Amino acid sequence: MSTNNVGPRRNRVDPWGDLHAVSGRGLLSGNRGCLVDAGGLVVRHQRGTLWIACVTELRGRRQPLAAPGRWTPIFFLDEAVALAAGHRPCAYCRRSDYRAYNQAVARSVGTHAPLLASELNRRLAIERYDGGRGLARAAQRRTWTAPIDALPVGTVIVGPKSTPCLLIADHLLAFSFDGWIAPSPRPCGGDAMVLTPPTSLAALSNGYRPLLHPTADAGIGRPLA
Repeated sequence: MSTNNVGPRRNRVDPWGDLHAVSGRGLLSGNRGCLVDAGGLVVRHQRGTLWIACVTELRGRRQPLAAPGRWTPIFFLDEAVALAAGHRPCAYCRRSDYRAYNQAVARSVGTHAPLLASELNRRLAIERYDGGRGLARAAQRRTWTAPIDALPVGTVIVGPKSTPCLLIADHLLAFSFDGWIAPSPRPCGGDAMVLTPPTSLAALSNGYRPLLHPTADAGIGRPLA
């Protein structure tokens, strides 16, 4: 039985990488394989290690939202969320962003040669989860600690009550599916629990500028034109 006409689809992604049925799509789409069964119901969290963040529209092409046997579109508020969830820029529909991200990662490991896409995928797959199965994977997410003063703009950390929070220049902003909310002064000193995987954190630390939702700050990051 098809579920295509029953409320919002379970295709919005939070910074933990979990899927939710909420309205609205956000600034970016994404792909982590076919997530649906023969009736179009989301039954898995991922399929494969290719986790990419894409544009929501490309030359008028339309990807079915719940087609069996085809990749299932998922959606992110912005690129800070996509990176925190463990995705990287798509090398096809976001070619210039992919190159900038790859070059920034390469700088972090001391080489001018770009990494193979398969190597980026391998690194991110290792960094995302400790294991486990099912649709809810936050309990298996890998996090790590780092000095908060050294974290770049666009990093997502775990804030009070396990709320994902975005670091920008002067503020800490809490995640919601409608935007970044509840600004507070950026903490100084001490360590933070970081959600953004080390590979993407390296990209941010070496010059990659993420596409941020306008609620973050129109002068920070790279807002949607």
